[in-house]
Amino acid sequence: MEFRMLGPLEAWHDHTAVPLGDQQQRFILVVLLLNANKPVSPERITEIVWPDNPERRTLVRGYINKLRKAFDGTDAEIERTPTGYLLRVDEEQIDSIRFDRLRAGATRAQQDNDQRRAVDLLREAVALWRGEFLEDINIDRIGGTEVIPPDEAHLDALGDLAELELHTGDHRSARDRMRRAVRIDPAHQKYAELLMRALIAGGDRVGAIKAFDAASGALAELGLEPGTVLRNLAERARRGEPASSLPSRPGGFTGRSEELAVIEAAAAGSDERRAVWISGAPGVGKTGLAVEAAHRLRHRFPDGQLLVRLGGFTPNVTPLSVSEALTQLLTELGVPAEQIPDTVGRKATLYQTHLYGTKTLVVLDNAASPEQIRPLLPEARDCFAVVTSRRLGEPDISEHVRLAPMPAAEASALFQRLTGPSRVRGRSADVAGLVKRCGYMPVSITVAAALLRKHDRWSLEYLLGQMDDTGTWREDGAAIHASYRQLDAQQQRVFRLFGHLPGPDVDIVGAAAFIGRDVAGTRKLLHELHEVCLLEEVAPERYQVLDSIKEFAALEPPAADALERLLDFYLVTLADAVRVAYPFDRSALPTVERESPQAVRFTQENEALAWIIAERDNLMAAIGHADPDHAWRLASLLWRHFNTANRFDDWIDAVSSVRPEDDYGRAHVLYRRSIANDRLGRHAEALDLAEQALANWTRRGDVPGEAAALCAIAVSAMQLGAHDKAAKHFEAALTKYQQCGDLRGQAHALSSLGYINEQHGRYDIAVRQHQAAVGFLRECGHLQGLAHVLNNLGANEQYLGMLDEAITHHLEAHDIAVELGDNCVMAYALTNIADAHRLAGRLTEAVHHHDLADRAAAGLTDVELQASLFRDRAATEKDRGDLGAALRLYQSLLDVAAGNGNRTHESYGQIGAARTLHAMDRHAQAVAHWDAAEEVLRDLDQPEADEVRRERAALTCACGQR
Repeated sequence: MEFRMLGPLEAWHDHTAVPLGDQQQRFILVVLLLNANKPVSPERITEIVWPDNPERRTLVRGYINKLRKAFDGTDAEIERTPTGYLLRVDEEQIDSIRFDRLRAGATRAQQDNDQRRAVDLLREAVALWRGEFLEDINIDRIGGTEVIPPDEAHLDALGDLAELELHTGDHRSARDRMRRAVRIDPAHQKYAELLMRALIAGGDRVGAIKAFDAASGALAELGLEPGTVLRNLAERARRGEPASSLPSRPGGFTGRSEELAVIEAAAAGSDERRAVWISGAPGVGKTGLAVEAAHRLRHRFPDGQLLVRLGGFTPNVTPLSVSEALTQLLTELGVPAEQIPDTVGRKATLYQTHLYGTKTLVVLDNAASPEQIRPLLPEARDCFAVVTSRRLGEPDISEHVRLAPMPAAEASALFQRLTGPSRVRGRSADVAGLVKRCGYMPVSITVAAALLRKHDRWSLEYLLGQMDDTGTWREDGAAIHASYRQLDAQQQRVFRLFGHLPGPDVDIVGAAAFIGRDVAGTRKLLHELHEVCLLEEVAPERYQVLDSIKEFAALEPPAADALERLLDFYLVTLADAVRVAYPFDRSALPTVERESPQAVRFTQENEALAWIIAERDNLMAAIGHADPDHAWRLASLLWRHFNTANRFDDWIDAVSSVRPEDDYGRAHVLYRRSIANDRLGRHAEALDLAEQALANWTRRGDVPGEAAALCAIAVSAMQLGAHDKAAKHFEAALTKYQQCGDLRGQAHALSSLGYINEQHGRYDIAVRQHQAAVGFLRECGHLQGLAHVLNNLGANEQYLGMLDEAITHHLEAHDIAVELGDNCVMAYALTNIADAHRLAGRLTEAVHHHDLADRAAAGLTDVELQASLFRDRAATEKDRGDLGAALRLYQSLLDVAAGNGNRTHESYGQIGAARTLHAMDRHAQAVAHWDAAEEVLRDLDQPEADEVRRERAALTCACGQR
């Protein structure tokens, strides 16, 4: 007996199809197959197949008996055990299990380095697929979310097979198969990618460029552009210049030949995870070796060389989070900021996708732990990573280099190169003694050489005497100590302050605030410290201290007022930058009563934004080192930047330790945490946080704060389906906003009330409320809010049949979004335009605008937007007659609703799925969706509940049964 689930459900015996009965009977069979050779109780079967009808348990036995009769004469049987029904079957006869085992066998073959067997097994595995997993079975009736379809595993297997064929040199097979696939679906980017890789592997770079051009043309017809992987492959075929963030290469690198040989051999190897982990003590030269190796390997990795500094052991600096590191890497790879997802998982997926099909080198400098770098290691076989850390690496890294102090001869050669031959000619013994006093550590040798260069009258003996005068100071820090002693009192003070810098670097103005001097005097001091290699200039007028030197500088506590001056500088400057960059948000900003003589003032939005971006890491580090008052104000001011970039999780992580000491601070932080959680789909948590914020504002008698918190409560309540509660809080917020004369706030409350009236079919009232909101927003000049409300106004005009007016308003919203660079609002406008064209019967125009909306939304993580895109496109596909596509989109909408608890989205998904299944004559499957739609519409008190009830009552098929 052979059971097939990788496509329509089928059973075969002796080359003959076995009849499986009606849909209910087939549901029960699938439940047994998914639990093959394990008993399933009648109660559990009933719970899965008829979740809302436990009385149907009595039907299970009858269906089981029918299946037994169908299996007569085969080697499959259904047994009755004390705990339930058990389908006794050879699991190799179930195609989904056989598929998994073949894939597992291919994995083992790869581990045994038997690539040919892995290819054979994967070819057998992918041949089992006849369509989508159980494509004629309603997944909701066999376990719903508990069932994990292997469709993605199928796609993975296809990709793995192509990868293996290319890896084993069988690029012709991959090329020929992909050519056929591309002819079938010329816009399929994965097929085009595999074809290009096969052509490049075969030396046909011209063919690869032609394949890219063909894919680009096919995608353009859909309003899409080729993805980064295809563009990377095209550039690889053209031998274009790759992205590179490597620092400049110091001339005449000295020593480490054995270590460089190990790194180069690993880069040329064939391990599954190709990476080198360089470990060693501070100051031993890990970063220098990594940068030198990266430059030597550039020819092997022509598609890019990236470096990210992880800050794992930098004093007073919090190690870079995985999320932040991925953001930096994606930025280096050319991903626009608005397309970088918010969650770590999605960032990691996008990062690996961009590396796929390329030969890229990634340097991960100063890692805190294996956990920090594991998601950053390239998975693509043709990529390579170099990791540096004070800690030893993990076994799954292919190579480890434990860096010891330099051999004596190499250390002497380094010192001689840095000082110049004329100063040390004939003094090899003295040089040997000096580098020994430096502990043979490159950083100390560099500092000692810089000290000798600065004092051109010093002899080697005198320099060594200065180092000996450091007493019992450890050898590898003797040169740093000697150099420090040559500084005057002011320079020593500045150097010690840099040991306590709360961030990876500081610009010249921030340094002036930290030091307590004017900019000109600060510039002179930092130049002097840079001259003797105690500071590094990482960009024009921006400085950092190497970790090992920073540890020395931090041995003495800083002046008590220095950190406060720097925090005041950051706070006052950030407040002005946010005020200019986000003018619409001014009324919601916390007050800043601090002063800083060095604070920067801004007049241009782009300058303010550039400062926030440049200082973001320093500002986030400052939050962790600040007193509660500075910390919560910095966090609240930075909120808008993270909100605009859709980086909610990053901001929540950064403020997790912030503990304001008064109601004012707590209210500001709670309010923003509420918004962040709501945007992430965590509506219940957002509601609780907003209610806490309201309590804090109320105790203070702060009317604008109360209004904002009331709106936040209402938004989350609305998402959870509590429309009456939401309307009550929006109305209360409107009154508060009127009290304080906040036009933007009044517009927000009015538009939100309009949205609720829209949900309940009161479209004429909603239009009037949105029109009033538009007037307020035009008056106060808040363009982003205006675009949102114009979209809402147009949506209600569509319900009233005012399609031309609706399109006009959506087009204005789109134009504003383009001006602002807001892809989220742009996508909303485009999908609304598509819906208006659908209602007017212009389906070609509707599809075109849906494609544009999908393109604008690429990479965004806004769940509300995703729900709207699924809902509107599903309606268009249904009107076009593609019921299968419509059903898949409605099911995707239900998945979104299940993930965030949004009952309004659930209502759209359930009624859409019910109507579509009815149109497909799949009435038995439609029943559960009709039932669910009625229930959720009734719970939401929406007028459509009666409409659906009447619609269903008029049906004579199974859909009308209750």
